[in-house]
Amino acid sequence: MAKDKTFTVGHTVKRIDAVGKVTGEAVYPGDVSMEGQLWMKLRFSDRVHARVVAIDTTQAAALPGVVAVFTAKDVPNNEYGLTMLDQPVLCGPGSNSIIPGADVVRCYMDCVAVVVAETEAAAAEAVQLVDVTYEDLPAVFDAEAAMAEGAPRLHADHPNNVLCHYRIRKGDLAAGWTQADVVVEGEYYTGYQEHAYLQPEAGIGYIDDAGRVTVIVAGQWVHEDQEQIYHALGLPADQVRVIYPAIGGAFGGREDMSVQIVLALAAWKLRRPVKIQWSREESILYHHKRHPVRIRAKWGATRDGRVVAAEAIVIGDAGAYNYTTNKVMGNANLMATGPYEIPNIHVDTYGVYTNNIPCGAFRGFGGPQGAFAAEGQMNKLAEALGIDPVEIRMRNALQEGSLLSVGTPLPPGVSIPQVIEACARESFWKKGDIGWSRPQHPQPDNPALRRGVGFAAAFKNVGFSFGAPEQSWATVELYGQTEIEEVVVRHAGAEVGQGTHTVMIQMAAEAAGVPFAKVRLIGQDTAETLNSGSVSASRMTFMAGNAIKGAAEQALEKWRNEERPAVATYQYRPPATTPYDPETGKSEPNFAYGYVAEAVEVEVDIETGHIRLARVICADDVGQAVNPQLVQGQIEGAVVQAQGYAIMENLISQEGRILNPYLSTYLIPTILDVPDEVKSVILEYADPIGPWGARGMGEMPFLPLSPAIVAAVHDATGIWMDFIPLTPERVVAALREHGLGVI
Repeated sequence: MAKDKTFTVGHTVKRIDAVGKVTGEAVYPGDVSMEGQLWMKLRFSDRVHARVVAIDTTQAAALPGVVAVFTAKDVPNNEYGLTMLDQPVLCGPGSNSIIPGADVVRCYMDCVAVVVAETEAAAAEAVQLVDVTYEDLPAVFDAEAAMAEGAPRLHADHPNNVLCHYRIRKGDLAAGWTQADVVVEGEYYTGYQEHAYLQPEAGIGYIDDAGRVTVIVAGQWVHEDQEQIYHALGLPADQVRVIYPAIGGAFGGREDMSVQIVLALAAWKLRRPVKIQWSREESILYHHKRHPVRIRAKWGATRDGRVVAAEAIVIGDAGAYNYTTNKVMGNANLMATGPYEIPNIHVDTYGVYTNNIPCGAFRGFGGPQGAFAAEGQMNKLAEALGIDPVEIRMRNALQEGSLLSVGTPLPPGVSIPQVIEACARESFWKKGDIGWSRPQHPQPDNPALRRGVGFAAAFKNVGFSFGAPEQSWATVELYGQTEIEEVVVRHAGAEVGQGTHTVMIQMAAEAAGVPFAKVRLIGQDTAETLNSGSVSASRMTFMAGNAIKGAAEQALEKWRNEERPAVATYQYRPPATTPYDPETGKSEPNFAYGYVAEAVEVEVDIETGHIRLARVICADDVGQAVNPQLVQGQIEGAVVQAQGYAIMENLISQEGRILNPYLSTYLIPTILDVPDEVKSVILEYADPIGPWGARGMGEMPFLPLSPAIVAAVHDATGIWMDFIPLTPERVVAALREHGLGVI
C-alpha cells in the first residue's frame, strides 16, 4: 500500500488525544478511582524554619475512619531530589536519611505527616489533629542577604547558602572597557511565576497484579519518578511502576515530586489503593515556582554598534531546596549575554538557598531571566548609540563558527541572523541602504494612550546541558505477513499537552513507510517502555524522533530479512556535552539550539498603568515543522504564557508565605487578554543532527517576549522599566516618578 504523505512528517494531522480532551472522555489522574480506595491528606509545615521536636499522632489516629498516619520514621530512605538529594520526604524525628537536619522544616511546603482515611473528609479533619512541636530557627528571605556572613544557614554543607556558583571568563574585560565608546548599566528584576496547569496535583497508588507498587500520576518523566520512589522506599526498581494517564499541563511544574512518593509509601504499607487530589490553593502553595532573579549588567560597545564587553552578576532565589536550581542557574549563566558574539565577558551566577518556596523548572529554564537582562542591555545600547535595535542585533548576532561566551563554537546550524531578519521583515521594520530601520509608529487619538513597539531575540538549548547524561530509548515492532499491517512504537515520553504523542506517530509512520493510521503508540508506563528522558529542555521531538527513526531502521532491516514480527530497540545518544570549567566556564554546553525573535506592539494607559499587548510577531526556527499546526499552537501558547509572566502574574511571597494562592488573586491571561494578533513565522533551517532536521521549539517563543514588551513600553513612554511583572500599580508608580500620567 502506498504511504499517504499527508499524514507524515511536515504535515498537519489532528492530535490523537483531541476528541477525548474536548469531550471530557480523557482520563486524568484525578479521574481514576478504585474499589476500596482510601484517601490521603498531607500535613504541611506550620513554620518557615524550625526543628521538629515531636509529632503526636494520637488524636489523628483515633478519629473514626482514619486508617494510618505516617511520619518521617516510616520512610525507609527519607530523602529525594531531582538533581541532588537534599529534601526529606517527611520532616521530623526518627529519620533514616543521608540529609543533615532531616528533622528540620525549611519552608511552609515541607511535609511533616501523611494521614490516610476511609474518606477524604475524615483525612482532612484528621490531618489538622496531628500535634507538632517545633523549635523555631532564624530565617532568611532575601537571596543576597542569605549570602552574607552570619546569615541563617539552611543546609550545613552549603556555606553562605550558596547552592551553586558559575563563572564565565572570556577574553580581557579591562581591554574591552577600553575599546568601548558607550557603556550602559542596568539592574533587572524578574518575579516568581506559578505554573497554573489545568489539573492540580492528583494521583492514586496501589499494588498491581504483578505485586508492584504502582502510582498513577501526572509527571514529565516516568522513569525518574520511578527512581525517586524506589530509592525512598528502599525497593528494587522492578518493584515500582509509574503510569501517566492524560496530563493536564506541566511546563516544568511536574518535573519534581509532589504526591508520587507518599502515594507509593501508603500503598506499599497498607496494600490498598490510596488516592489524593490537591485543591488549587494547595497546588499554588506547595509546588515549586519559576525563580525570581536579580541581574546587574554592564555592557560596552563601539560607535559602530559592536558589543565588545559584557559583565553580569546573576542571583537566583532557589528557595529552601535545590529542585533544579543548579541546572536552571547554569542556563541563566549562559543566556545572560544573549545570542551575540562578544569578545570579552565576565559573568558570575549564583543559586542561593532561602526560606522561600522552592523554585525549579519552568518553560525556558533560566533562559527568560537571562534574556530579560541581555535584551534590555542590547536595547539600551541601541538607544545610546542611535542605532536601530534590529540593526544592532544583526551586527552582533552569533554566526556559524562563532564562539559562545564559554569560549567554544556553537553546534552547526546557527540561524539567529536569519530569524532576526525574518521577524523584522514580517513586523514593523524595513531594510534600506544603510541597514534596518523602523518608520514612526502611529499613535492613538486618546491622549491617555501611548503606543510603542519593541524587539528582542534569544536562543535556547535543545536537550540536557553541561555534561548531564542524555539519551532516549525506543522500540519499534512491525507486524504483518506480506506487508506491514501494524507498527507498534514503545516510547516513554510524556504527553503533557504539546502533542508529542501525535508527532511520535507521525515520525514512526515516516520512518517505517506506512500510513499514520497503521501506527500505535504504547507509552508513559515504566512497565511497558524503556527510559526516554524527561519531557523538558525542548528535547522530546528531537530525542524521540532520533530514537524512533533508529529503531524503525533496524526493524525494517529485520523485516527485509523476513523476520516477522520484526522488533528492534534502539538507544539514541546525541553528541556529548561538557560541564563548566569552575574557573573560566569554558565548556561545550549543548549539542543543539533553537533560535527565536519577537516584535511586539503595546498600548500603555498612562493614567491607569494598564498595558495592552496588541500584536506579537514571533519568528522561530524549528528546523522542520513535523506538524505545522502543533508548532503554531506552541508559539501561541508560549506567547500568552509569557504575556502573563511579563505583565500580569504577580505571586506575592511575604516571609516565605504565599499570600495569593487563588486564581482570583493570582491573575493569569484569559481569552480577553490574548493579543489581537499572534503571527507565527515558522522557519525551517534544518538542524544537522535533528530527526528530519527538526529542532525542539516548545520553550523558545517564551524567552524574548518580556524584554520586547519592556522595549515597547519604553518606546511608548520613554521610560525603562527593568522589572517584571509590569502590573498597573508598578507601571503607574514608574510613570508618576517620571512625571507622566499625572491628572
